[in-house]
Amino acid sequence: MRRSNALPLFKGIDECSYEEFCYAQRVGVVAPFYLAKLFKDSMPKGSSIINISSSRDRMSQPQTESYTAAKGGIVALTHAMAVSLGPKIRVNSISPGWIDTAYMVYEGANAVQQPCGRVGNPQDIAQMVLFLCSEKADFITGENICIDGGMTRQMIYHGDNGWTLTPKQL
Repeated sequence: MRRSNALPLFKGIDECSYEEFCYAQRVGVVAPFYLAKLFKDSMPKGSSIINISSSRDRMSQPQTESYTAAKGGIVALTHAMAVSLGPKIRVNSISPGWIDTAYMVYEGANAVQQPCGRVGNPQDIAQMVLFLCSEKADFITGENICIDGGMTRQMIYHGDNGWTLTPKQL
C-alpha cells in the first residue's frame, strides 16, 4: 500500500501568487504522481494506492483556489492512474470532510450541520483506507470516496432549520 497525503498551500485568488499556486499543485498533485511513478514497478500484483483528497474537491469557500485545485487534481489523477496501473495496482482516493484530529466532541450547530450528527475523526478515514487495501475491495479502483458525515449532501439555505448567514459588508 502507498498512501500520499500532504497539505498544499491554502491561498485564494486575491493573495496567491503564480509561484505559490504552482507550489500547491506540486505538493498536492505532482508529488503523489511522482511517488506512484517511483514505486509502481516494485509493487506486487494486488497492491493498492490510496490518495487523500478533500471534500473541497466538490465544494469551496472563498479564497481557497490553490488548495481546492490541488485536491480536485488528485481525484482526476486517481482515476487516470487506476486505468494506467490496473490490473496490477488498484488506485483510489478518499475525500475527508471535517476531521478533528483531537477527537473533540462537538455539539450544537457544529454537530447538527452534518447529517450523521457529529464531526469526523481520524479513525473514520483509517477504516476506509484499511478496507480499500483489503481483498474485500479488490473490485474497486479509480474511485473517490467522500467521508464527511453527509455534509456535502445537505443543502443549507439562509433561514432553513435555524441556519443564518451574515454576509460581509461589500
